Amino acid sequence: MPQPRSSRPTQRDIAELAGVSITTVSHVVNGTRAVAEDTKAAVLRAIETTGYTGDAIARSLVTGGTRSIGMAISLVANPYFATLMQAIEREASAHGYTVLLADTHDTAGTERDTVRALRSRRVDGLLITPAPGDGPVIGELVSLDVPTVLIDRLTTRADVDQVGTENIQATSALTAHLATLGHRRIGMISGTPGLSTSEERVLGYRLGLGRSGLTWSADLVACGNSSHEGGSLALSTLLALPEPPTALVVGNDSMMVGVLHEARRRGLRIGRDLPVVVYDDVEWADLVDPPLTTMAQPIEEIGRQAVRLLLARINDPARKAETVRLPPTLRHRESCGCPPIHSHK
Repeated sequence: MPQPRSSRPTQRDIAELAGVSITTVSHVVNGTRAVAEDTKAAVLRAIETTGYTGDAIARSLVTGGTRSIGMAISLVANPYFATLMQAIEREASAHGYTVLLADTHDTAGTERDTVRALRSRRVDGLLITPAPGDGPVIGELVSLDVPTVLIDRLTTRADVDQVGTENIQATSALTAHLATLGHRRIGMISGTPGLSTSEERVLGYRLGLGRSGLTWSADLVACGNSSHEGGSLALSTLLALPEPPTALVVGNDSMMVGVLHEARRRGLRIGRDLPVVVYDDVEWADLVDPPLTTMAQPIEEIGRQAVRLLLARINDPARKAETVRLPPTLRHRESCGCPPIHSHK
């Protein structure tokens, strides 16, 4: 059998060693066409013999894995995701894995394309923050037995691993806190429609109203589409009501930025003229005036749990799927209208 012609083997060398065409080697390496099992075995033996390292895909054919994880996430949806990505990369690195990142732009179509692109890189598994309406994408991954973990936006599916934060009881507690301060018209700025987090937080808001003996009114909920601009427009909508809300629950920190800008533009003082609480806690939450009362998600733990769930699935594909919901923590500061003496980080 001929030996490789160079110190750094190429696909031509692999083809000669295996006694096949370069095209066949390419099909085996890239999975672009079905190849007879004995032919594929000959190519794999040639790859292993020569130590061919033309790309990670070729190495994965021999080793059975690339030691890489694909992460499909919206890079602009929320500052929270940037911190989450860092936590995931740290945990993956600790286990000897690299993370390949793809931006879904928070649309199902783009998510489908990015997931397929990551799979073409033969990642060992996928971490996904589901986009609105991406059910078919998740269904495809489950049917193909691709190790997958959903993060943050959880579904009612019982056939896929998931990890995120508890939303309903937490938002209920934020709403009830405003009610204990005497507010009877509590408004809410909700996130992007179709996201489980948005729906769960609205449900929590309604639950908090009911527990406080207050009546739900659809007029008091304005959609902020999980964005700065949306938060600003939603606040304008609520303040234009004949009877505006006297306090607000904001669904995430991106929308809270818009609320702060709009309130400043109108000369409203947060905490005094308009008490506000927000689901999410960012590093600047206690630096604004007044500091924000928030519900802080355990982002580091979400990242760790997501990677651990994925590695467990990779190592044991038959294991039962898990859904992990982690409790958030109330950061009671002053934007809710409480005096400074009660605030703490």
